[in-house]
Amino acid sequence: MNTANPDAGIRLIDCTEAEHAGAILAILNDAIVHSTALYDYVPRPPEAMAAWFATKRAHGFPVIGAVDAEGRLAGFASWGTFRAFPAYKYTVEHSVYLHPAHRGRGLGKLLMAALIERARAAEVHVLVGCIDASNGASIGLHQRLGFSHCGTFGQVGFKFGRWLDAAFYQLELETPAQPVDG
Repeated sequence: MNTANPDAGIRLIDCTEAEHAGAILAILNDAIVHSTALYDYVPRPPEAMAAWFATKRAHGFPVIGAVDAEGRLAGFASWGTFRAFPAYKYTVEHSVYLHPAHRGRGLGKLLMAALIERARAAEVHVLVGCIDASNGASIGLHQRLGFSHCGTFGQVGFKFGRWLDAAFYQLELETPAQPVDG
């Protein structure tokens, strides 16, 4: 994949562990330390990225990156297993994270549109996003892309001295054409 976005000088790529693990880790750790986008407390060590990428590769989960003209990662989007039961095989839980210097520039929409396109090609039926209920920017992005609110779990997280509500949004796709049991 190599889609260009000439307006922002950003292009989309498939991330690799060798080239992008460090930048992805920095983006994730920034979200852990400075936001409620991840309900983690402690930044992840570099070694965590090997298992993260191994899981993505083993299941064929995409890791789509947005890079600037110099090749620096501005953000990424991916998905993983929604629940580990066979009947959920057409449902994934996605995530999109941006480097702090690149927020509010439309990169989230660009990455999410590419992820949705990839989901259709992979015959995913439902994308699920778990968003901190106070994250109005992410909620707005999901709504603009056609996601619908399907529920909020109140006070399921505790971070920065306060209770956090997790809001769930989903997008139903027309795929797969012929779903099967088993």
